[in-house]
Amino acid sequence: MPSRPLDSASQVDPERLAGYERAPADVKPQLSYEALRDIIDLSLWAGQLLLQHGADTQMVEETIHRLGTALGCNWLDILVSPNALVITAHSGIEFRTKVRRVVSLGVNMAIVTEVSRLRLRVESGELDRVGLRAELKRISESRSHYNRWVVVGMVGLACAAFSRLSGADWPSFSLTFLAAATAMFVRQELNHRQFNLFLVVVVTAFIAGAIACLGIVLQIGAQAQVALASSVLLLVPGVPLINSAEDLIKGHFVTGIVRGVTGGIIALCIALGLVLAMFIFGVSGL
Repeated sequence: MPSRPLDSASQVDPERLAGYERAPADVKPQLSYEALRDIIDLSLWAGQLLLQHGADTQMVEETIHRLGTALGCNWLDILVSPNALVITAHSGIEFRTKVRRVVSLGVNMAIVTEVSRLRLRVESGELDRVGLRAELKRISESRSHYNRWVVVGMVGLACAAFSRLSGADWPSFSLTFLAAATAMFVRQELNHRQFNLFLVVVVTAFIAGAIACLGIVLQIGAQAQVALASSVLLLVPGVPLINSAEDLIKGHFVTGIVRGVTGGIIALCIALGLVLAMFIFGVSGL
């Protein structure tokens, strides 16, 4: 049975919700139970896409809130955790709460950008609930814009270019390219088979380190140690660490701490993979 919701404005810090607008109950017509359920499902879907593809917590909250209010709700209370979303949507005296778990975390800024643009289209009246559902389905089913071999080649080239900037000669440049490209291919295969994130990082770092260490043993290039360090740059958890800092600054302490710890564990896994490779090949002095 529906019951009258508590006044959400008394439960949240006004400074945290600067820019959010509460629509008075007498301005928007009260939504039916089915409409409210549909809106909260769509808002959760959009928030899930953002959270699992690298958006910071503030963006997730703001996008969910603005989508819900643009579609007819008076107000949305949102809780973002590292692996779940909880939303309570209000319309007149009706309210509905729903939880959705986020089971996979990665980085895809193309999807983050597309979902953010959907919010603007809904707010402008260009999309209704039916159109929004179709667009979210399209985004969820979209594939990478780039062929996997292009990604492998560009990642190898990026790491090799960094080694060159760090003073590596051309043989070491080539060694870095080979190590990083091979490691990226292995990473793609392991991710495709849904291995544990940290195991993927350890194995990928080991493969990159093993190829670089082999170059050191065979004396390929005068700065092969630079190749060893540069070949694992593809694994650096830049987005989780940046999001962690943003979340902590903006007061989202739980997600900020979890993302920071995750980034730190990934860094330790990179080090573990490199240490194993160096130990097997008898290389030291990194």
